[in-house]
Amino acid sequence: MIDPTDRVVMISGGNRGIGLAIAQVLHAKGYAVSVGARDVSTTEEALRDLAGPRLLCARYEAGERASHEAWLAATLEKFGQLDALVNNAGTSNTFSIEAGDEAYLDALWTINVKGPLFLTRICLPHLKAAGSGRIINVASLSGKRVRNENIAYNMTKHAVLALTHGTRRIGWDHGVRATAICPSFVATDLTADVTKVSQTEMIDPLDLAELAATAIALPNTAAMAEMLVNCRLEDTL
Repeated sequence: MIDPTDRVVMISGGNRGIGLAIAQVLHAKGYAVSVGARDVSTTEEALRDLAGPRLLCARYEAGERASHEAWLAATLEKFGQLDALVNNAGTSNTFSIEAGDEAYLDALWTINVKGPLFLTRICLPHLKAAGSGRIINVASLSGKRVRNENIAYNMTKHAVLALTHGTRRIGWDHGVRATAICPSFVATDLTADVTKVSQTEMIDPLDLAELAATAIALPNTAAMAEMLVNCRLEDTL
């Protein structure tokens, strides 16, 4: 396992839910964490218990490239390096094949796909330089199969899987390892209205965060391309 000491991780959407749990778990293990989200003050409040030299909160807006560049620059200025990137920020809506305004499709494509893609692009040179760079893309089991009408969400998560495998290919010889974490229902505000599975039966965000931490810490010789995480029986697994 890789020693977390002096390793720096950028986490998008780290002010709540899965991203917040990943930031908390990684920080507890000794990593320096740079958390990007839309509202810096909200992020700082969510992470106030981690405040100190190993935390940076910055603005990240998936559809605004300037915020990507500024966040990376702030991270490098504070910590001097980048060792891992967690593309966690994402959203969902009810756009289906038969109904839904095109703007809803565009919004999901911007946040769930273009955000991770362009953030990966600018971070990749630094991750290559690290020699053991890591990229964690928080996808979904909806990126492996389709079990609902939310086709835009399913499409974007399938795209995140393609992004992950493409990143693995171009980063491999430089020690970069990319992993797609594909959970079923996770107990966050995004699943608050789900009725088919109760929140107590869903994946705990902190448990998912431990899996992300494992993927980041594994050596170059033990990389996982995908981590499929289910809270109920899945016929496809």
